[in-house]
Amino acid sequence: MNKKKLIIVATVAGLLGTTVAAEASGFLRKVNGMLRGDITVTVDGQETSMEPVFINGKAYLPAKSEADALGYDLRYNAKEKRIEITSREESEVDKLIPVSGVIETVGYNQQGDVQITVLGRGNWIVLTVDKDTALTDQDGKKFAAKNLKAGMEVYAEYGPVVAMSYPGQSHAAKVVVGTERLVREDVIQSVEKTSDGWQVRIGKDATAIVLNAGKETSVVDQERQPLEWSALKPGMKVTAYYGPIMTKSLPPISPLFYLVADNSGTVTLSPAETTEYRNLAWNQLSNEQKKHLITKKDEAEVTLVPAADAAIFPQGEEKQKAYEAYKAKNGNVVLVTYKDDQEALLGPLTLGFNYETKEFFGFRIRK
Repeated sequence: MNKKKLIIVATVAGLLGTTVAAEASGFLRKVNGMLRGDITVTVDGQETSMEPVFINGKAYLPAKSEADALGYDLRYNAKEKRIEITSREESEVDKLIPVSGVIETVGYNQQGDVQITVLGRGNWIVLTVDKDTALTDQDGKKFAAKNLKAGMEVYAEYGPVVAMSYPGQSHAAKVVVGTERLVREDVIQSVEKTSDGWQVRIGKDATAIVLNAGKETSVVDQERQPLEWSALKPGMKVTAYYGPIMTKSLPPISPLFYLVADNSGTVTLSPAETTEYRNLAWNQLSNEQKKHLITKKDEAEVTLVPAADAAIFPQGEEKQKAYEAYKAKNGNVVLVTYKDDQEALLGPLTLGFNYETKEFFGFRIRK
């Protein structure tokens, strides 16, 4: 508002100055006028130094055309002898808030209207889509609210009233449905920085997929706050919005657009994975090592840790190189730990495995 006030004052002063100069040059017919210092000019209730010129009993103020152009109304208050310039109220459309993002969830409110949770870039909002919502596809064709799905990219305009909750809640005046992305919840296996951005591998074995991220990718935590790429670690649970383009390679590769990462806690292995790694570890033990064990085969402790923290001592140059490369890509290691009769002297007996390939790296360093 202050910006508009300054523009109006400057314009008025400029126009008055231009009129005087024009008269001096002979372009305009000379008339007699009178400046009225007892009449004030206000802008949105604030007095200004502008003084109207009265000619033949009529007040002239060059701000009239400028006020119209800038969205102001100008009128003379005869009772208070004031010329008032007031701003016009914004329309409801002008007050709407835009958001571009992807639909996270689709549900219904108590009235039976569709509600969508939209994850935008720097915005997270729950929008109600009802009969008053202009809902279309990118070609302007009507789109049925019942066909809205998680993963669809949308452009929406909502408000002006927004509930003070988190995420906020409001009514969608307009929703334009765009590309439908693929959605997947899984666990990060590795994160690598590339020349074009970042590469995230999620899933294991036959279900693995590599996601390429660039400047267009938005990464947030479980509170939908921006998250640095360096904060992503193997083992984190994520929800990825990617594709739909995907290569036919193994694993397939696809562009990543939105990634929601849960960095609130440590990821644990499933019961099936725990049993699998207990069996793998048992097969790596020699008969001599098994003789000293106190922990039973099915009671070994199984944990998932970053390779950099695993403290594994691989046997042989080839395994050493593989382990160092795995640490460099921020991979995870599965540790299987046993107690034996030498624990008091040497510490527990621990074996380390590559979480992606199940390859045996070696034993953890004992005291």
